Amino acid sequence: MKRTFAVVGLLALVLGICSTGFAAGDAKAGKVAYTRACQKCHGLDGASMPAIAKALKVEMKALGAPEVQKLTDEQMTKIIKEGQGKMVKVSTLSDKDVADVVAYVRTFAAKK
Repeated sequence: MKRTFAVVGLLALVLGICSTGFAAGDAKAGKVAYTRACQKCHGLDGASMPAIAKALKVEMKALGAPEVQKLTDEQMTKIIKEGQGKMVKVSTLSDKDVADVVAYVRTFAAKK
């Protein structure tokens, strides 16, 4: 009986780790993915590139702005994967890359 509880407990622990293991991204890895896929439009520090915004005739919010930071991780992920407005989807990033980019974008909040 004790063995059954031990096996069930271990299984629950493993499943819990597996289901949440990639939920939170790695900001350090996200910086690499951001530099490769996002920086050309959003700038080195997430403040946006004025020339790109002007060419697209849009206002690009700084990624550290409260309006952006209040988005949930799921909302940011959807915007990256599906696009929004004139921002096209970023199809060159894996799911892990996207989670990492979201974690990295969260670091911009402190850099107002």
